[in-house]
Amino acid sequence: MFTIAALILSNSPWAHLFLDAWETRVGFQAGSLEYVRSLKDWINDGLMTLFFFLVALELKRELVLGELNNPRMAALSIAGALGGILAPAALYLMLQWDQPGQHGWGTVMATDTAFVIGCLALLGSRIPKSLRVFMLSLAIVDDIGAILVVAIGYSSHIAWGALALGALGVAIVRAMALLGFRGVPLYFLAGGFVWLAVDASGIHATVTGVILGLMTPARRWVSDERLYAILDQVVAHPAGHGGSGGTKDRKTLQMAEVAARETLSPVERLEIVLHP
Repeated sequence: MFTIAALILSNSPWAHLFLDAWETRVGFQAGSLEYVRSLKDWINDGLMTLFFFLVALELKRELVLGELNNPRMAALSIAGALGGILAPAALYLMLQWDQPGQHGWGTVMATDTAFVIGCLALLGSRIPKSLRVFMLSLAIVDDIGAILVVAIGYSSHIAWGALALGALGVAIVRAMALLGFRGVPLYFLAGGFVWLAVDASGIHATVTGVILGLMTPARRWVSDERLYAILDQVVAHPAGHGGSGGTKDRKTLQMAEVAARETLSPVERLEIVLHP
């Protein structure tokens, strides 16, 4: 519906108003520091990073716990993605050989992942889960390949210092996971740092969402059996002790609260938060 509306507006007498609205400058300024870009760029580089993060979470869950855990299924998706990269580039070169636009072959490689996922969502439960997983993984691998081609082949002014900071941020996120940090705000701050660094490097910042999504742990810390064992220890608070925070019952309840949360893996918890 929104696609049809956008096409109509773009070819209507109000096209210039519609297109100019996306160029509205939005941002913030603090002293000499200014971070301003168009509304279109905030969507393409900011919100699409969040979208790719969510898609990468789903892909990570399937890689660890789902159908892509089967190497053959994963290989099929990768092979399909390679075809989706090479075939459009070959067709473009065939049509543009010795023409001024010949060097633009890399721009046709990327799959419109958002459009693919939108079409799958419209079909809902009428399509098998295996098809959704296949298309999801194909689109992600295709986009990563296209982003790398554009970054390597077309970016003549990569800021290597900023890219090194981004790599450092990714290493910090990995170290936090290995050390057992579970606080989402800490990861949010670290992810924001990585995004800013990659964005400043000149590489499309949406790749940050893919990297961080695939790094998110997909295994839970507390099994169902362990949770039930902890819940068996929970005793109702004795009457008249509601203000005491140090009783054995209160500590048991707090432990049960943590255990209940940790029966869901970080991937599952983030998906629940982001899906709406």
